[in-house]
Amino acid sequence: MARKIIVAPSVLSADFACLREGVEMINRSAAEWIHWDVMDGRFVPNITFGMPVVKALRPFSDKFFDVHLMIENPERYAEAFAKAGADLVTVHYEAAPHLHRIMQEVKGQGKKFGVAINPATPAECLRDIIPYADLVLVMSVNPGFGGQKFIENSTEKIRRVRRMTEELNPDCLIEVDGGINDATAPAVVEAGADVLVAGSYVFGHENPAAAIELLAGSGR
Repeated sequence: MARKIIVAPSVLSADFACLREGVEMINRSAAEWIHWDVMDGRFVPNITFGMPVVKALRPFSDKFFDVHLMIENPERYAEAFAKAGADLVTVHYEAAPHLHRIMQEVKGQGKKFGVAINPATPAECLRDIIPYADLVLVMSVNPGFGGQKFIENSTEKIRRVRRMTEELNPDCLIEVDGGINDATAPAVVEAGADVLVAGSYVFGHENPAAAIELLAGSGR
């Protein structure tokens, strides 16, 4: 049976001098979400953008803003990103000892809450937070930079997460980020992914809108 797949192009791979144009390209495409990779140079070895950029671009899109915090001390900023225009705020299990508190703050703003895990983090650590989460983000590369190669055993982790969500919270979406393209997407979807994040594949494609269409068709 065909499944609806959400594509979330990552503006990490867009031209930072023309971010509004990148957002407007996504607006015209089949993508339903826009993925914002927020990096602090500490939790990951790269720095991108913060609340002011998300807030500045919020008026230019009606798409779902999917904000992924790859930062230390996310409890200091998660609520602020929700207020800045995020529709969903995802924080890393590895960076947040008080996930439930952050979840309450984000949901207190009427927004959705997600939790992410790095490639070396076992899926089973999510068992106690899945009942409260709207999304689990499985990183299929080590976070910090775009254009990395998909880590092959990520598909088995996705299956484990899918089994847990089906048991504990069937409404919880599974998102996968890292090395997603037309070659890797079908296996990721077969393993249980609902949301595909793609940066380099989309923005590096000669026809980004066509690349998004290809990913959106991965569930057929």
